[in-house]
Amino acid sequence: MNHVADAPKGLIRQTNEALILSAAEKVFARAGFGGATMAAMAEASGLPKANLHYYFGSKEVLYREVLARILNDWLVPTHGITVEADPKTALSQYIRDKMLLSAQRPDGSKVWANELLHGAPVVKSLLATELRTLLLEKAAVVQSWVDAGRMAKVDGMHLFFTIWAATQTYADFDVQICAVLEQDALTPKDFERATEHVVSLILRGCGL
Repeated sequence: MNHVADAPKGLIRQTNEALILSAAEKVFARAGFGGATMAAMAEASGLPKANLHYYFGSKEVLYREVLARILNDWLVPTHGITVEADPKTALSQYIRDKMLLSAQRPDGSKVWANELLHGAPVVKSLLATELRTLLLEKAAVVQSWVDAGRMAKVDGMHLFFTIWAATQTYADFDVQICAVLEQDALTPKDFERATEHVVSLILRGCGL
């Protein structure tokens, strides 16, 4: 009986935390950590400010949780990059997933970029541990494909740096791109065109 009674509360908590994290991502992207306020994030989430303090305690904790969620969502698309996978299919899907994140979650990319531009005071430990470990693993997969003659000789580590730069620019520097294209915002068609370009460019460089 207790489990049944607890279930709705757990679901409500998950829903509220997701609302708060999404709202916080938008506010941090626009105002930066220093300019963001719990009041602004509460307004953006549609929840009382007391809820933000109840679930996360402070702005600092909420900021850390936002960054952790962004990193996790960026790492998930790498799961298809395995030794057994087809290089062309795996890399193509990874690039498409990263472009989709730039299209659907540009604020997350901006929050991450802003954190790095300020020296990564909060996520530096994650960069040196979780991200580094995963990147070494995936770079080793790329090297195994190269060694097996399944793709051209490329530097696995720098291949990922290149993919990140090519995909995240459409979120981080969308204002610059829109100015050059003479439009107010990037459309789904713009992202489709950009995605095909980046996929084609990267795959050709990999001999795929």
